[in-house]
Amino acid sequence: FEMTPDAEVTTEANPDTVTEASLTGLLEAGFARLSVGAQSFDPAVLRSLERIHQPTSVRAAVAAARRAGFRNLSLDLIYGANGESLESWGRTLEEALALGPEHVSAYALTIEPATSLGRAVAAGEVPGPDPDLQADMFLLACEVLGDVGYCHYEISNWARPGFECVHNLGYWERRPYVGLGAGAHGYRDDVRWWNVRPPETYMEKVQSGELPIGGSESLDPSDAYLEEVFLKLRILQGVPASWFDAGRYEPYVQSGLLVDDCGQLVPTERGMLLLNELVLGLTSG
Repeated sequence: FEMTPDAEVTTEANPDTVTEASLTGLLEAGFARLSVGAQSFDPAVLRSLERIHQPTSVRAAVAAARRAGFRNLSLDLIYGANGESLESWGRTLEEALALGPEHVSAYALTIEPATSLGRAVAAGEVPGPDPDLQADMFLLACEVLGDVGYCHYEISNWARPGFECVHNLGYWERRPYVGLGAGAHGYRDDVRWWNVRPPETYMEKVQSGELPIGGSESLDPSDAYLEEVFLKLRILQGVPASWFDAGRYEPYVQSGLLVDDCGQLVPTERGMLLLNELVLGLTSG
């Protein structure tokens, strides 16, 4: 594959698994953007998330990345873990900002049933996330990151101007993409497909000249429309008010969940917390 000189090529890293030498090698190989899985700067929260690194490892990884020459760095954060308070989350945000990342992702913790944490929550051994507290944490992130100039360009993502994640925007803007590797997904013209998951099967199919596709699905027009509305609201581009009867969206504008910005309906911070309900309210019936 040929790539343009300004192509965004990202690699993800756990703080404990990188060195300046390995990062220099990645940069020389063409990886110009680094995403570090910090998750939190609170040791107790990291233990709750079953992460093996410490906050000092995050600081060391970022320092090593800067010495290696990375000029586009993202920190991934998770909020709402068991035992995390609003104050603790605020300190994590401040610690993250002190490292000067060009990009910050902040995701509310979700419980996956097949994980050890999911099983512990299901068994009543630990409490699940508190949605009201997570909402407060989201609003705090909006305030703290916005106050220092980060652009809130997608519900869970903030960036310095010009450092928005091109890769993720491709998904959210419904642009075509190709997935390479076992279990990878691709998309084009309202058709999604995914490769077979076992690596051995994937390699056998590729070596025999066969496409390693494990399955596919096609979006009908109504599903494609629903997805477009959802994603346009998710990336805060908004959707044209002309797509809906005024009776559909005016109640949300009046209640402060949507803003009518010159004919574009854009969710407010409160509206982002209720995005699924907004989309259903705008499109159902």
